[in-house]
Amino acid sequence: MHDPARNRFNCTDRERAIFEAGIKLGTIYHQYVGVPINLSNLASLQNAMKESMLVQPFVESAEVKIDSEKVEKRQGTYKYITLSGDMLAVKVRIRYNNTEVTGHLQYVKEMDYPLMYVGD
Repeated sequence: MHDPARNRFNCTDRERAIFEAGIKLGTIYHQYVGVPINLSNLASLQNAMKESMLVQPFVESAEVKIDSEKVEKRQGTYKYITLSGDMLAVKVRIRYNNTEVTGHLQYVKEMDYPLMYVGD
Protein backbone atom coordinates (compact mmCIF):
# COMPACT_ATOMS: atom_id res chain seq x y z
CA MET A 1 0.00 0.00 0.00
CA HIS A 2 1.27 3.45 -0.87
CA ASP A 3 1.80 5.55 2.25
CA PRO A 4 2.28 9.27 1.54
CA ALA A 5 3.06 9.90 5.22
CA ARG A 6 5.85 7.30 5.42
CA ASN A 7 8.66 9.89 5.41
CA ARG A 8 7.16 11.58 8.49
CA PHE A 9 7.71 8.49 10.63
CA ASN A 10 11.17 7.74 12.00
CA CYS A 11 10.45 4.17 13.07
CA THR A 12 10.46 0.55 11.95
CA ASP A 13 7.52 -1.01 10.13
CA ARG A 14 6.63 -2.89 13.35
CA GLU A 15 6.65 0.32 15.38
CA ARG A 16 4.44 1.97 12.76
CA ALA A 17 2.02 -0.98 12.82
CA ILE A 18 1.84 -0.78 16.62
CA PHE A 19 1.27 2.97 16.42
CA GLU A 20 -1.58 2.42 13.95
CA ALA A 21 -3.16 -0.23 16.20
CA GLY A 22 -3.01 2.18 19.14
CA ILE A 23 -4.70 4.92 17.13
CA LYS A 24 -7.54 2.59 16.13
CA LEU A 25 -8.10 1.25 19.66
CA GLY A 26 -7.91 4.72 21.22
CA THR A 27 -10.47 5.97 18.74
CA ILE A 28 -12.87 3.16 19.57
CA TYR A 29 -12.51 3.66 23.31
CA HIS A 30 -12.81 7.43 23.41
CA GLN A 31 -15.50 7.71 20.77
CA TYR A 32 -17.89 5.06 22.06
CA VAL A 33 -17.51 4.84 25.85
CA GLY A 34 -20.54 6.61 27.28
CA VAL A 35 -22.92 5.83 24.42
CA PRO A 36 -26.39 4.65 25.54
CA ILE A 37 -26.90 0.90 25.08
CA ASN A 38 -29.27 -1.91 25.88
CA LEU A 39 -29.64 -5.45 24.58
CA SER A 40 -31.56 -4.28 21.50
CA ASN A 41 -28.71 -2.21 20.03
CA LEU A 42 -25.63 -4.29 20.97
CA ALA A 43 -25.25 -6.03 17.61
CA SER A 44 -25.64 -2.84 15.59
CA LEU A 45 -23.22 -0.94 17.84
CA GLN A 46 -20.63 -3.73 17.69
CA ASN A 47 -20.93 -3.72 13.91
CA ALA A 48 -20.65 0.07 13.66
CA MET A 49 -17.51 0.03 15.82
CA LYS A 50 -15.99 -2.75 13.71
CA GLU A 51 -16.87 -1.05 10.42
CA SER A 52 -15.40 2.25 11.62
CA MET A 53 -12.04 0.53 12.16
CA LEU A 54 -12.14 -1.38 8.87
CA VAL A 55 -12.21 1.81 6.77
CA GLN A 56 -9.03 3.15 8.38
CA PRO A 57 -5.61 2.67 6.77
CA PHE A 58 -3.69 -0.60 7.24
CA VAL A 59 -6.51 -2.50 8.99
CA GLU A 60 -6.68 -6.15 7.91
CA SER A 61 -9.45 -7.25 10.28
CA ALA A 62 -11.36 -6.11 13.34
CA GLU A 63 -13.57 -7.68 16.01
CA VAL A 64 -15.72 -5.94 18.62
CA LYS A 65 -17.62 -7.65 21.40
CA ILE A 66 -19.71 -5.97 24.08
CA ASP A 67 -20.42 -8.11 27.15
CA SER A 68 -24.17 -8.63 26.95
CA GLU A 69 -24.32 -10.17 30.45
CA LYS A 70 -22.96 -6.97 31.99
CA VAL A 71 -25.42 -4.91 29.96
CA GLU A 72 -28.34 -7.08 31.06
CA LYS A 73 -27.31 -7.03 34.74
CA ARG A 74 -26.82 -3.28 34.91
CA GLN A 75 -29.98 -2.09 33.17
CA GLY A 76 -32.01 0.10 35.48
CA THR A 77 -35.47 1.58 35.52
CA TYR A 78 -35.29 2.88 31.96
CA LYS A 79 -33.73 -0.33 30.59
CA TYR A 80 -30.52 1.17 29.27
CA ILE A 81 -27.05 2.00 30.53
CA THR A 82 -23.96 3.61 29.05
CA LEU A 83 -21.13 1.64 27.51
CA SER A 84 -18.06 1.37 29.75
CA GLY A 85 -14.57 0.08 29.11
CA ASP A 86 -15.07 -3.06 31.17
CA MET A 87 -17.70 -4.24 28.68
CA LEU A 88 -15.43 -4.12 25.63
CA ALA A 89 -13.29 -6.76 23.95
CA VAL A 90 -11.76 -5.33 20.77
CA LYS A 91 -9.18 -6.82 18.45
CA VAL A 92 -7.64 -5.15 15.41
CA ARG A 93 -5.16 -6.71 13.00
CA ILE A 94 -2.82 -4.20 11.32
CA ARG A 95 -0.59 -4.82 8.32
CA TYR A 96 2.07 -2.28 7.50
CA ASN A 97 4.15 -3.43 4.53
CA ASN A 98 5.13 -7.01 5.44
CA THR A 99 4.61 -6.58 9.18
CA GLU A 100 1.45 -7.61 11.02
CA VAL A 101 0.48 -6.89 14.62
CA THR A 102 -2.67 -7.46 16.62
CA GLY A 103 -3.87 -4.79 19.01
CA HIS A 104 -6.30 -5.57 21.82
CA LEU A 105 -8.56 -3.59 24.09
CA GLN A 106 -9.72 -5.81 26.92
CA TYR A 107 -10.79 -5.34 30.50
CA VAL A 108 -8.23 -6.89 32.86
CA LYS A 109 -9.98 -7.72 36.13
CA GLU A 110 -6.78 -7.92 38.22
CA MET A 111 -5.92 -4.38 37.15
CA ASP A 112 -9.55 -3.14 37.16
CA TYR A 113 -8.64 -1.47 33.89
CA PRO A 114 -9.57 -1.62 30.17
CA LEU A 115 -6.05 -2.30 28.86
CA MET A 116 -4.85 -1.66 25.31
CA TYR A 117 -1.94 -3.88 24.32
CA VAL A 118 -0.20 -5.69 21.46
CA GLY A 119 -0.46 -9.48 21.47
CA ASP A 120 -1.51 -12.50 19.47
